[in-house]
Amino acid sequence: ERKASKSKRRRPPSKGKLTAQKLCEAVAYLQPEGAIIVDESLTSGTAYWNASSTLTTPFTHLTLTGGAIGIGPPLSLGAAIACPERQVINFQADGSGMYTLQALWSQAREKSNVLSIICRNGTYNILKIEQSKQKLKLSGVTAKASTELSAPQIDWVGLATGMGVPAKAVGTTSQLLEAIQEGLRQDGPFLIQANI
Repeated sequence: ERKASKSKRRRPPSKGKLTAQKLCEAVAYLQPEGAIIVDESLTSGTAYWNASSTLTTPFTHLTLTGGAIGIGPPLSLGAAIACPERQVINFQADGSGMYTLQALWSQAREKSNVLSIICRNGTYNILKIEQSKQKLKLSGVTAKASTELSAPQIDWVGLATGMGVPAKAVGTTSQLLEAIQEGLRQDGPFLIQANI
């Protein structure tokens, strides 16, 4: 549980093309009081901690467990079932979200109060970081392909709607702010593919 800040105010993100920084600022700016943030945003969400430090209302921040990826979608479902009166926001990396995609179907079946925001950067960036830490010098087409999610590109809107979850894709800060507000008004799950 993160305590509310007493001295800082929420600031809206700057407008324009969506970036990881603006995405984090938008989530912090619009998350409602008492929200449960399931944060598996990995490399796209590093600015969220600082952005959320400006909040004047309490919320719960659940993060990745010990480096295992894929926890976000099922954890957000469990949080929504355990606390149906609270808004759950699944702040999710695109690569790790693929590990447990079937949780979207369960969110729809249970009509769970989950807003999933997919940080779609088209790469397993966390794996690139781990390769760098291990000082692995991987080159060539096969090595690059092992960390890219672009051939074929993943259509999160199509995947979500195919499982009964309304969804939309956004590419600007203004579109994201509108989509988050739309998602928070839903009676049931909603997914935003945030193209960063």
